[in-house]
Amino acid sequence: MTIKANMEFIDRVTRLVLALVFVVLNFTGVAVGFMGIVLVSLAIIFALTTTFKYCPIYTLFGANSCDSQRTV
Repeated sequence: MTIKANMEFIDRVTRLVLALVFVVLNFTGVAVGFMGIVLVSLAIIFALTTTFKYCPIYTLFGANSCDSQRTV
């Protein structure tokens, strides 16, 4: 099974930066409790989608930020 990449570089960098910000907010005590759990969960999701260059939500809406249809 091949997964077609649907995220381009700038999209992946943005998600990675957001993931890092969310983790920092949690570990510095700015976001605690339920909000901390939500932010860390989003950080994990963003990190995974960045790693695989694939966003399942993009597939749902037919979106694709990639210039080419490469397979991962």
